[in-house]
Amino acid sequence: MHAVQWASQFITIVACSLFAGAAIYVSFVEHPARMECGTELAATVFRPSYRRAAVMQASLSALGFVFSVIAWLTSTNIWWVVGGALLVLVIPFTLLVIMPTNRQLLSSGLDKKSSHTHDLLVRWGRLHAVRSVLSFAALVIFLASA
Repeated sequence: MHAVQWASQFITIVACSLFAGAAIYVSFVEHPARMECGTELAATVFRPSYRRAAVMQASLSALGFVFSVIAWLTSTNIWWVVGGALLVLVIPFTLLVIMPTNRQLLSSGLDKKSSHTHDLLVRWGRLHAVRSVLSFAALVIFLASA
């Protein structure tokens, strides 16, 4: 294995591991914990949490995808690009499916105590779980391909 192939596989796995770990943490720890604190507090902390996570996770997804394509091109193992496709799929999924819920939760006019807000947070948690599943599946593919 030459250096470019090794490096691209390594960067792909690290980026995907960080993304999947963060996504799984949010799905199983952070979001349930904030929901236990009540709707108003959960809605209040959603904004800063989202702001911090969005840049990190979009960057990791894109980085993992780019290097998965390089790993595929240098190894001719199609599974690298399959895993990369799963990993980068979280970006359009977020923009097209989760973003309408995000916009409502980030709205300055949101009634943070309402049952509607609670329902939005529950929906967001379910939708975010899809990101966790996609990124974990990509990680399994990458590890099996290494």
